[in-house]
Amino acid sequence: MNYQTVLDFWFSAATQPLWFAKSDDFDQKIRDQFAQTLEQAKQCELYNWRETGEGRLAEIIVLDQFSRNLYRDQAASFAQDPLALSLAQETIQLGLDTKLRPEQRSFLYMPFMHSESGLIHEVALQLFEKLGNPVNLDFEKKHKVIIDRFGRYPHRNHILGRQSSPEEIEFLKQPNSSF
Repeated sequence: MNYQTVLDFWFSAATQPLWFAKSDDFDQKIRDQFAQTLEQAKQCELYNWRETGEGRLAEIIVLDQFSRNLYRDQAASFAQDPLALSLAQETIQLGLDTKLRPEQRSFLYMPFMHSESGLIHEVALQLFEKLGNPVNLDFEKKHKVIIDRFGRYPHRNHILGRQSSPEEIEFLKQPNSSF
């Protein structure tokens, strides 16, 4: 498979409404088409995709987005986050993010939003401000508030086998406390 297949699928008009929706059918579609690609990405076997910004973006989508679909409600859904973040950081450092369309850059920057590091969220806030999409920026601000308050995402605690504090338990009772 080449990286363009990933981009064509992810940015298609049919897929866009499903980006952040929970759908067993969509998860299965990704499993059917991209499970092997995710396995390759997890082993860093897609390194040849990194020659272009679009190839890097495709690898990040596989690691950061497809993993959440394929391993929904499992700890493995977050296991690729450090690699996705590292690839995104390197892509930005090389200036390749500026060659991508804004919609594409939002997914290149998503690993910053998914991080549980306050320092990384400082950078994420700058990236999403610069991107100029108020919806993405609003979501980053909401994510950053949680990280600033708890140092982690409490909604991941159960999946990751972490003990929730009483404050986190109370927080999780609030509407829209999970992403």
